[in-house]
Amino acid sequence: MKRLFISVLLVFLVGVVSAQTQEEIQWISIEEVEAAVAQEPRPVFIDVYTNWCGWCKRMDKSTFKDPAFVSYINENYYAVKFNGEERDTVNYRGYSFKYVASGRRGYNELAAAFLNNQLSYPTYIVLDKALNPLQAFKGYRTAEEFLPIVTFLGGEFYKNTKWDDFMSQWEGKER
Repeated sequence: MKRLFISVLLVFLVGVVSAQTQEEIQWISIEEVEAAVAQEPRPVFIDVYTNWCGWCKRMDKSTFKDPAFVSYINENYYAVKFNGEERDTVNYRGYSFKYVASGRRGYNELAAAFLNNQLSYPTYIVLDKALNPLQAFKGYRTAEEFLPIVTFLGGEFYKNTKWDDFMSQWEGKER
């Protein structure tokens, strides 16, 4: 019985240690991103979420844990997790964005600005190296769906390659 307990305990501890050492997306705050981009220009990936959103939680547990996706984001982007219902005032690009009470739930003005007043969660915004919006994507995405998108934008392929041409090359690659 004692050996069984020790075996189960060891399996549990190995699982905990491996889960802790698994690479994760290195999220920074929206207020930190300006200084980071000024120091080392990179595009920005913003996850606009809410605490109650089931699809947001699913993204956190699946897509945002996928090793290939995590690695690409960490190496090529600054990643920001932004609560669309943030109650604290957020300072970004010289402006203060406040919480607006509305209905049962409110929203932060920055979320409304990023999402063109079409609040939908989850939504992902990709900004270029100058913090200009490139594209917004709504809804749950698998890592397999999302990796070519963030590669196309983060690698600046969009500047001289059509999406269909990029995807025909992507689908032919071994991963």
